[in-house]
Order: sequence, then C-alpha cells, then structure tokens
Amino acid sequence: MPGTLRRRAGDRGVTAVEFAGWLPLLVIVALAAIQLGVAGFAAQQAGTAARAAARTAAQEETADEYQQAGRAAVSDWLTVEFELAACGDEATVTAHVTVPSVLPFIDDFGQASRSVTMPCDD
Repeated sequence: MPGTLRRRAGDRGVTAVEFAGWLPLLVIVALAAIQLGVAGFAAQQAGTAARAAARTAAQEETADEYQQAGRAAVSDWLTVEFELAACGDEATVTAHVTVPSVLPFIDDFGQASRSVTMPCDD
C-alpha cells in the first residue's frame, strides 16, 4: 500500500521494554517527592504540637497536661516527644516529631523539631 508506514517486524514491543526500563526510576522519583511532602508535614505538625503544648504549659492550672494537649494537636500516625523549659515568666516547649519513611530502602529521616515560647499566667 502506498503512503502507509510499515514497521519492521523486529521493532515490535520496543516501547514496552523502554517503559519497563524507566519505570523503577520513575517510581523512586515519585516516592522521593512524597517523602519530601511527608517531611514538610512532620515539620508543620511539630510547630502545631509545640504551640498547643506551650499554650497549655503556660497556664498555671493545666501546666502538667501540656504533653496531652500537644499530642492531641498532632495526627495520630506521627510520633511526638516534648521538652519543657522551666516556667518562670514564660514556658518554652520543644516538640520533636519523627519523620516517617515512605522509601523502602531508607528507614531514618530523623526528627523535625520546633520550639514555641508563651508567657506564663500571673
């Protein structure tokens, strides 16, 4: 047939093989992008937890409940730890949120930490 494009018989399936070769790299790049988003979310949640915990620690009648308030402000699937500086005129709380891993070959991305200082009640 004149005007039609014919393929050679040996070229069949080349595109599928090329896609299969690039697929692992594309999956790793996608997982790295997701990991970056999870790390950013953990940092944002650390700030939220530190704010809620510092606000509670600065109030004289609820100062011992600051960890519960901080944990309540964070998503349940994240692990969070708190440090409280002694309350003189102000309460400083540092929240450390462990960054979860979505990459199968890397387990530890460390922690995202944020500190917040609130004036204490008189």
